[in-house]
Amino acid sequence: MTKNKMSELSLKTHFLPAVAMAALMLLTACGSKGDAAGQAAQGGAPVQVETYTVAMGSIDLVNSYPATIKGKTDIEVRPQISGFITRVCVDEGQRVSRGQTLFLIDQVQLQAAVQQAQAAVTSAEAQVATAQLTANNQKQLLDKNIISSYQYETAALNLQAAQATLNQARAALVSARKNLSYSVVTAPSNGVVGSIPNREGSLASPSGPALTTISDINEVYAYFSLNEKQIIALTHSGAISLETAIKQMPTVQLRLSDGSTYANQGRVSTVAGVLNQSTGSASVRALFPNNNGMLRSGASGEVLIPVNSSNVLLIPQKATYELQDMKYVYVVGADGKAVGTPIKVLPENDGKQYVVTEGLKEGDVIVVEGVGTLVRDGVTVASKK
Repeated sequence: MTKNKMSELSLKTHFLPAVAMAALMLLTACGSKGDAAGQAAQGGAPVQVETYTVAMGSIDLVNSYPATIKGKTDIEVRPQISGFITRVCVDEGQRVSRGQTLFLIDQVQLQAAVQQAQAAVTSAEAQVATAQLTANNQKQLLDKNIISSYQYETAALNLQAAQATLNQARAALVSARKNLSYSVVTAPSNGVVGSIPNREGSLASPSGPALTTISDINEVYAYFSLNEKQIIALTHSGAISLETAIKQMPTVQLRLSDGSTYANQGRVSTVAGVLNQSTGSASVRALFPNNNGMLRSGASGEVLIPVNSSNVLLIPQKATYELQDMKYVYVVGADGKAVGTPIKVLPENDGKQYVVTEGLKEGDVIVVEGVGTLVRDGVTVASKK
């Protein structure tokens, strides 16, 4: 046998026992773990975990309701005459005061109409003056029996007709001047200018789209909905009036679309008296101050209403696990075994506890440690001391 073959045989002799020993140790370790888990599942040594006894308690919750934000007043600005826009005097988002000029509409024809009406008034005034002189002269002749009463009465009727023509001309002048004033479109209230879809050269008309919207946003309304059951609960099943219930409601907050909470608190001011037949809910309005103009009409958010819940079953959130969109807890039975139990909880929570509505009762013991890892269905557990 050569020297190389002898070395190779010696290496195999030492290597194979070492590999066999490592494999044996690995199998022994795995078997030990499996035996421990199997022993726990078969009612062997219990798993020491933290447990919690379900009890009644009190918790401060917050109910959230999707809301639409609107200015205290949102007034659509429409022209009262038809014409081409010659000038836009403001910009979108600009703050304006009541009476401030927003748009100018072509005034050429309107000014011509005023001048024509003024000329008609002047002509009518001259006709009245002439008719008045004639009537006065006819009266003198009648008094001297030079003319008949018929001639005088004819002159008097001509004077009345001239005065009627003058009144018509003056009314036409007032209308023409009013139309000319309508060519200057002003802000109906203090507020912020909305979008301006029509610019210089566009045709504006009373029946066309609004030129813009002026929103008074010093205060804003957040509109949300309450269903019939919630309104009944609000009045304690009719024990108090809705007006009294609104006055007793706590201040509310507004969660903005980015998830932040608006700095100023508001109050619920009104609840609509009629339920929407299609949704079964009533519109509710909360008023928020908006001194810095941060909130704008058309924005969205959530109204947050604090609610104190007393005499409810409370459990730690860490005691629960989810399976197929249902929440479960491990209830420790009289035999010490953990049993997976489905429960129902309120959607509102404080981030630490759940309010249980179904599945548990006061005095039940549940597992709050090792849920889904150390503890599974059928495992015998013991409470840590």
